[in-house]
Amino acid sequence: MKTVVEELSPTRVKLTIEVPFEELDHAFDVTYKSLAKQVRIKGFRPGKAPARLIDRYVGRGAVISEAVNHAVPELYNEAIQKEEIFALGQPDVEVTKLEDNDELAFTAEVDVRPKFEVADYKGIEVTVDSAEVTEEQIDEQLGFLRERFSTLVGAERPVEDGDHVSIDLSAAIDGEKLEDVAVSGYSYEVGTNTMLEGLDETLRGMEAGAEATFTTTLVGGEHEGKEADVTVTVHSVKVKELPELDDEFAQLASEFDTIDELRGDVRKRMTEVRRLQQLSSARDKALEKLIESIELPLPDAVVDEEIQRRRESLEQQLAQSGLTKEAYLESQEKTEEEFEEELTTGARSAVKAGFILDQLAIQEDLSADQGELSQYVFEQAQRMGVSPDQLAQHLVQSNQIRVAFTEVVRGKAMDLVLSSAKVTDEDGNVIEQETAEEKSAKAAAEAAAAAEGLEVLEDAEEAPVAEATEEAKADEDEGTEAKADEAK
Repeated sequence: MKTVVEELSPTRVKLTIEVPFEELDHAFDVTYKSLAKQVRIKGFRPGKAPARLIDRYVGRGAVISEAVNHAVPELYNEAIQKEEIFALGQPDVEVTKLEDNDELAFTAEVDVRPKFEVADYKGIEVTVDSAEVTEEQIDEQLGFLRERFSTLVGAERPVEDGDHVSIDLSAAIDGEKLEDVAVSGYSYEVGTNTMLEGLDETLRGMEAGAEATFTTTLVGGEHEGKEADVTVTVHSVKVKELPELDDEFAQLASEFDTIDELRGDVRKRMTEVRRLQQLSSARDKALEKLIESIELPLPDAVVDEEIQRRRESLEQQLAQSGLTKEAYLESQEKTEEEFEEELTTGARSAVKAGFILDQLAIQEDLSADQGELSQYVFEQAQRMGVSPDQLAQHLVQSNQIRVAFTEVVRGKAMDLVLSSAKVTDEDGNVIEQETAEEKSAKAAAEAAAAAEGLEVLEDAEEAPVAEATEEAKADEDEGTEAKADEAK
């Protein structure tokens, strides 16, 4: 087999592959065996008909076409491995020469990962927010806790914001009462403005037993958008009474005996959360700086796929939450043009980050072992709300194990960047990171716990980083075969 590689651009190559017919013997053997089981030739049992009779029965052209369809994917894969080409996605295949007993020639154009080195990834400097917890922030958290243990008591006074009222509501349009727009004994917190426009303004100053009517636009139901006269009747007015921040409250709301112990625990927990936020922020900022430091051409097709994936993901989330895209854009205060620009920028950044982390992993010879993969599956399953075993089965059955390996290795590459980064908070304090020994011990313990019940992963083939980057690689043979068939 002869292969010539032509670089069409930094992100796309064209392979010209020429193969003498004698090198197609394996493809013809497979083809004849397959056709022999399908055709029925008098005097021969299924699968036993000789090649010359199959040629005559189905036609030599059909036999050659089937053999070439089988051979092209194998020849293409052999060529890209021999030439060390990091192909992305499916190739565009065109058969340029096909002469019986002479030669097969075809071309394959495919996007490739650009060639580059990740040189200056050590010593990146980033600044994150301080992890210091103030007394005001602790008071705020304790305030939330007090809310949970609050009680409602009756108030003999007019309604004010923050009061909880029990009300009846009825509506009428042009004097005709709407039977389907009425509620009784509804509990409502005044000032939240979560019901009808004008309700809160009407309730303020009312007393228990009072009744008032206001005009508003109805929302929801068959009368949505119509103007109606709404009558509200107040049955009771109650105020929220919060417990005192004392030792008795600490014993009621926690396992601690004193309020000082409770405050100390709140401080500790908040500090731990802010510490995790610091590390997450440092990770994001270090990756952002790494991306900015490297100029890299990106394949348009790969970027377009990422844009489409993100768009479909958002549409699915909006559908599940019952929101329209217009409502989402309004809530984000973005125009359609701003949304598309942000989508494209995010997709390009994600593709570029993937290329950089993959290359760094190759340079540093990083890989993922069984325990690390199990830990990844365990964490993803927790986020998705499914069992680790279910997710592991899905990854194996859908041939996405390679994608999981890639994500683990990319994570290790990012850990390498972060471990050498200089991270300081806004006050200039250096943020200490976990030592390699601490991180290794922690990962080992987590991986051992996660591995339970994930035996299904043990039979999955661990793919090299260069083979695991794109999910589409798993279906490459099938896609190449289909394109070769179309080209003929």
